[in-house]
Parts: sequence; structure tokens; C-alpha cells
Amino acid sequence: MALKLIQRRPLFGQLGIQCYPPVGPVCPTRLLSTSPAGQLSCVTCLCTSAACCVRKQACRKLQLNCGVRSLATIVREPSFVARSCVGLHRDSYPRFRLTQQHRPTAAEEQDFQQRLGSFSSSKQVLKLLRTVEIMSDTMVAAALYRVADLEQEGNSLKDPSVLENDTIRALCSQLEEDSERLTDAGLVSALLACTCLFLDPQSTLMVRLVSESQERLERGQMSIGQLCTLGQAMLAMEGHGSVMLQEVMEQIQKQQPAQWSLADLISVYRLLQVSLVQDGKYRDLLNAMHTHAVTVTFRMDPAAVSGLLSALVTLNQTQAMPLVISLCKQAVRHVRRFTDEELSLVLGALMHFGHSDHYFVVEMERYVPTMVFTSQPETVTKVIQFFSRRNILSPPVFDAIAESFVYRAGEYSTSQVARQIIPFGKLGYLPPNASDVFGKVETILRTRFSHFQPRMLLSLLHSCILVERFPVNFASKVFSSYFLQQLQEDGVKMNRVALAQLTQLYMTLKLECPFYKGPKLLSKYRIKSFLMSGPSLETPMDTHLYHSVYNALVDLLGNRLYFASNVLTPYCYTLDVEIKLDEEGYVLPASCHEDVYRSIALCIDGHKRFSKNKRQLLGKEAIKQRHLRLLGYEVVQIPFYEIEKLQSHTSVVEYMHQKIFPHSYRLSW
Repeated sequence: MALKLIQRRPLFGQLGIQCYPPVGPVCPTRLLSTSPAGQLSCVTCLCTSAACCVRKQACRKLQLNCGVRSLATIVREPSFVARSCVGLHRDSYPRFRLTQQHRPTAAEEQDFQQRLGSFSSSKQVLKLLRTVEIMSDTMVAAALYRVADLEQEGNSLKDPSVLENDTIRALCSQLEEDSERLTDAGLVSALLACTCLFLDPQSTLMVRLVSESQERLERGQMSIGQLCTLGQAMLAMEGHGSVMLQEVMEQIQKQQPAQWSLADLISVYRLLQVSLVQDGKYRDLLNAMHTHAVTVTFRMDPAAVSGLLSALVTLNQTQAMPLVISLCKQAVRHVRRFTDEELSLVLGALMHFGHSDHYFVVEMERYVPTMVFTSQPETVTKVIQFFSRRNILSPPVFDAIAESFVYRAGEYSTSQVARQIIPFGKLGYLPPNASDVFGKVETILRTRFSHFQPRMLLSLLHSCILVERFPVNFASKVFSSYFLQQLQEDGVKMNRVALAQLTQLYMTLKLECPFYKGPKLLSKYRIKSFLMSGPSLETPMDTHLYHSVYNALVDLLGNRLYFASNVLTPYCYTLDVEIKLDEEGYVLPASCHEDVYRSIALCIDGHKRFSKNKRQLLGKEAIKQRHLRLLGYEVVQIPFYEIEKLQSHTSVVEYMHQKIFPHSYRLSW
């Protein structure tokens, strides 16, 4: 209708219709700008740094005649002009004006936000903007932020030409002109959105927004949420040394976290997270926030739970375990409502803090089989990593992931392939479709071997041998000088874990694959002991369990001289206890090296050598006992769950006798 009226305007004078002046004084300079050539341009040209008209076709010639109202641009009279709203004029190109009349309702703003969130491209956002007649300044900021969110790729925009769009330019023009009339929320939100669009910090628009924000900040009337938004914007523009950012943090520190709303609390956590706060800085503020957060976790939605856990990881708040535990309990309620990204953050945080909740694990066991075929590969990978890191063997989870791996491995990165297979070896578990799974692994290794990161590839192959799947076809490549050089990143000496994995891989091929005739592992890459401080291919003995066994052995054998503890063998493994026998079955002193006919290796297996929820040895303990048997040792397993049932020392001695000498009578000393 407006377009038709514009087209018919020349007929108004012919028909005797008089054009009346506006009710109040209207300054034409608010609608027009002068180009470098002295020509007038339309309102859409009033965008920051615009050197010429942004329209592809020539502007309509607007008249500088305050006595005649131009129908090409609709102008609200002064009684209607106020702050905090932008009106879209439905013309052949976008026009935006601030207005107070017909301000969008809260429901309309919420609907607008929801529609923005549902869009998958910036074109959809721009199309929506052309259909909305009135927008508040916060709606404008949200629209710009959504465009930035959809177009961001690293530190730039995927399509920088989006900034040349008429709608974007007109929005920026209106924000620049009316920066003083924006609400506090609209001002800081617009500034943050502009930083996400990577606009020039020296442009007129950005300078005006920053200047106005500085003035509002000095008044000290901004809310916590607005301070956080401003802080994030200044961090993006000026970095951690920003003076305004420091002023923001000073004002936040003056507040009482116990009085903050949940939204404000989350906002401050996010600001501190992106600020990469140094250790000890804002410690009192964080502790007060943790205390308050524990009391409101029951009201947190999935986004809040995942966001807060992610912030605690970034800030390395190891002292906030009560909050982590509370958030984990709340996460149980949201397991099925988490997005893939949110679930990944939750699992990553629980791994970081070393925490798991029984009910969370149970809920995950129910949920994982329903999502492994549709969730993002990284999320599926995080799931099995979580169970592996916590040493939780869950057949429903592992079987579901194994089944999905067979069908989806082609879309996984090499890192995701390795990180999904390594947990099977670590927990010593073979799924029902193990042949299909490892057949798929072999196919991937054959076609993408060179794509794997060397350390990740070595860990993958090592995990295979833990469950008796031997990568014979790839051993020659691993033991080649070229691959071994790749393992030494940037000339740094290879770490002991990698050397231990190489040694055990080579030992496995020699012991369990006698037909292997490929290259040998050079002696300089072999280690002498698998038992090391820190990450190790062996688990140290449980001290409490060892003392029970020690006392029983002294009574059983008659003297401490007849057994040795922590014995390092020539084969890199460390025996918990070794007992030597001659050919007739008599026990020899531990120091005797002659006439040894049999060696008994006692494996005193404490809790840490088993998965947490099942009585199944971890992969590294299973391969140790398997290799000791192949090397000629008589392996006797002493598991914690058998010793702990015994109530007296006498019963422990009798138990040890039955375990070590089941076919002989016990002698009394």
C-alpha cells in the first residue's frame, strides 16, 4: 500500500490534495545525509563507514522541504519518538526508526527470540527482519548476534558480504544515530553483537557505542547481567588489559552473590570463564558464588548445568567439589534433554574433576543405546571416554557404541576412531560383535594409516593387544625408523609411556605371534620396567592387601626368606610376590638362583586393578598375567574380594595354602 501511495504521489497536486507540514518540527538532517559529492542519500545510506549509497539502484530524490511531507519515508512526530524501539518500514528497502508507540510486548519479543534460535542461516534472519514492523533495541541486538553466530568461523565471518546487506547496514545506521536513546540492555547487547560481527573498533558506530557504554558504566546503575555483557564485549575488543573490563569486575565484586538471580550468577561465571582468570584472582568472589550456586542448582536447566560445569573446568575450581556433586545430581534429571554439545561439556567436566554418580551412570546406560546412531561423533566419543576414564565397565553402553561403530566409523575422524576403541582395551572388554568392530578398525588402518597422529595410533594398536587382537599387518610400519622419528615430536625425547607401549607391543608379537618375521624394535626404544610413577602399564600393589598376604606367607612358609616382593623380571614385569620351588616341590630361599624348577608369581590384585563396578581385571593386568604364564611362571591370583571375606588371620593363612599349594599338606612351624 505504501509503495502504491508513493507511486501515486505526483497525482496529489493534480487532484487538489494539499500536503500538510508535520505536526511538530522535523529536522530533515535526521532523515537525509550528504554524500561526498554533495548529493542527498536515503536513510539506508546512514550506516557506519558507508562511502556511498548502499542500494544497488539510485536513491529516490528526497526533497529538503519541511513544508511538504515526503511519502518515501515515514517519520513519527515528536510526540511518538522516544527510546528503545526500532520500527521497520515496509518499503522496497529496509528502513528503521526508534519509536515508543507500539512497543513489542514481552510475548512478541520471546516469540522473536525463539524464531531466531530456530534459524540455520543468516538469510533466514534477514528475511525475518524484513517482515517485522516494530523491534525493540534488544531485538535488534539479538538479530545481529544471531547473524554473527551463524556466520562466525574462527576469527572471521564465513561470508563477509553479509555486512553489506541493506538490512544489516540500516540496523547499524540506526544504532549509530540513536546510541544515546538505547536502553542499557539494548546498548551493551548491540555492542557485543557488533564485536561478534568483527566490526572495526575504530568505526563511528563502535566508537559511539563504547563511549555511551562508558558513560552508563560510570553511573553505576547497570545490572549484573548488563555488566557481564559489557565485559564480554570489551574483552573481545581490547583483551584482558581492558580498563573498562576492570571497572566492570570492580562493580561486580561490590555486589552480594547471595542476592543474584540464577541468570546473573550464570552470566558472571561465563564472564570469568572467557576472561581466563588467573589462579587466586577473584577467589573470594568465586567462593561466594560457589556457595550460592549450590543452593540453586535444583532450578538449573540443561544449558545452565552444562555451562556452569564448563566454567568450573576452565577456571580449574577443584575446591568446588560440593558444587560439582550437586550439578551432577541435577544432570541426572536432564540426561535426555541435553543437546550433544551440552552432554559433551558435562561428561568432560566430570572426567576433569574425577567424579561420577551412580544414578547418572544408570541414566546414561538407559539413554546411550537410543542416541549412538544419531548423535554427533564427538558426543558418542565423549560418552565412552567418560566410562573408560572412570573405569566403569557398562556392557549396555559398550555394546551399543560397538554396534554403532561398525556402521558409522566412516564418518569418524581418526582421533575419534582411536578414542572409541582404546576404552575396550583399557577395560579388557570384547563386545559381542568384536570381529566386526576390529575388522572395521583394520580396514580404517589400511586406508587411513598415515592420517593418524602417531601417539594416538600407537595407543590404538596397544589397546588392541590388551584384548588379544594383534595388529601384525601394521607392526612393520610402527617399528620403522620413520614412524619412530614421528613419535619424537619436535625433537623431544620420547616419553616413557610411549616407550613402554612399544616394548609391550613388540613383546606381545614375540610371545603370542611366533609367525611374525617383521622388523625388530631397536633396543634403544625398549624399557626395563613397565611399573612407573604416574601413568603406567602396571598397577602398584594395594598396600593394605599386601600386609595381609605378607603376614600369612610368613606363617605359611615359616620365614620371610622364602619369598620376595616387588621382583623385577627380565621381561619388564614386576612380580608382587615370587616363590621359588625346586624340582621336588620344595620352597627355595628367595635369594637362590640355582636349582629353580618352578616360579610362582602371586598377583595381589586390589580394587584398582579391576573395573569399578565389576570383578573384571583391567586390560593391562590381564595381559600381564597372560604374558607371565607364557613366560613360564605359575600365576596365582589373590583378588581383594576373596581376601576381604576372611575374618581372621588363621583363615587367611589357610586360604593362602589352598591357593599356592592346593595339593599338599600344610606344615606347622
